[in-house]
Amino acid sequence: MFTVQTLAAATIYLLALINPISKVFFLASAEDVKRGRDLLIVSLESSAAALLILVVFIILGNIVFTQVFHVDIYSFEILGGIVLFSMGYRALTKGVFYEAQESQHLTEHAIMPLASPLIAGPATITAVIALTAQNGMLQTSLATFIAIAINFVFMLIAIPLFNLLRHYNLIGALIRVTGLIVSMISVQLILEGLRRWIATL
Repeated sequence: MFTVQTLAAATIYLLALINPISKVFFLASAEDVKRGRDLLIVSLESSAAALLILVVFIILGNIVFTQVFHVDIYSFEILGGIVLFSMGYRALTKGVFYEAQESQHLTEHAIMPLASPLIAGPATITAVIALTAQNGMLQTSLATFIAIAINFVFMLIAIPLFNLLRHYNLIGALIRVTGLIVSMISVQLILEGLRRWIATL
């Protein structure tokens, strides 16, 4: 059923999985980050590519994986949770979500790793497939668009936001707090996947 409450809940859930803060730190660490035009281009390209990937999974995910490949949703949840946990654990222990190669130009990061896996990663893909089964394609698509749009805004203001956080010495603490949240979400995904699997036994 399409309601404002379910739409808001789905949007917040997807936004937590997308984790805009990780994009801020990633973009701010790029060598040519001061070029505003490149930042706009990479934000647009990565957001559009991630949206396309997720919409494809919203439309075809359940059909392709459950009916063609016979992969159940709990397999997605367990795998997505494991991958997401590795990212959260890296943030907790190393203070970084993803380390870019310094030799690469900022725009070369648009598809890999920004669009996927940092925006449309395994956990986010799992979430849109599950949300589609629960809420329908229209509501899930709208929630996905809103979440990516909010993330896009964070990417555009990555530099001033990063400088503000650095000024108040909040970068390390925020990365680790965000990593903790991501890790908790990943554990919940794994537990939910295990619960679904046990229910089939």
